[in-house]
Amino acid sequence: MTMRLDRLLSELGVATRSELRGIIRSGRVSVDGAAVTAPEKRVDPETQRVCLDGEELRYRQYRYFLMDKPAGVLSVTEDRKQQTVLDLLPPALRRLGLFPVGRLDKDTSGLLLLTNDGDFAHRVISPRSGVEKRYRAEVEGIPDEEDVRAFRAGIVLGDGTRCLPAQLEITGGSVCFVTVMEGKYHQVKRMLAARGKPVRALRRLSVGALTIPESLAAGEVSELGEADLCKVLREYLIGK
Repeated sequence: MTMRLDRLLSELGVATRSELRGIIRSGRVSVDGAAVTAPEKRVDPETQRVCLDGEELRYRQYRYFLMDKPAGVLSVTEDRKQQTVLDLLPPALRRLGLFPVGRLDKDTSGLLLLTNDGDFAHRVISPRSGVEKRYRAEVEGIPDEEDVRAFRAGIVLGDGTRCLPAQLEITGGSVCFVTVMEGKYHQVKRMLAARGKPVRALRRLSVGALTIPESLAAGEVSELGEADLCKVLREYLIGK
């Protein structure tokens, strides 16, 4: 598969297309060891070695990131009035066509995946994949064993929607942990509300076996490798 050199460098997040034309024409880019000054030159990123200022650039069609989403930010790609998770990304990553894998409510914090791989996103979201999402919830009231049994049987929401069986871990206080394998609208909040335990604060702790690195600050992202993706889906090869 060949593509224009300026498009390749843009997808790698090097700079904007307009900026790249100047970079390429200045002779800073080489292909297989030879300087290239034509932005429109077609290259094959799978077989040819592309370098910028002598440093090799490795092309990957699909990219995967983990964000510790702060509360107060929308899990959407665009909004004219409110801040979105993409607004938190550095400029180079905003050019990759990333989107959130599912959504976290505006006031919910925690682990959010971002990618440009639609197949991966669909499989993570689909209940058929059995990918567990674990949350820490602070609620009004004290969840008890009756709530645990109700979650295990499958909560019926106020509008009649029946949720899949889920796991509720109680602590004896107002904090509990919920694990679900689906992502209905405001699901965790609605499930707990249906049991008379409205949520005060909610944070996603994990997706599959993937958790947030302790070194990652709120609003920051960390790029995921193949081993990380396999923690989400047991067998998932980058590039497939």
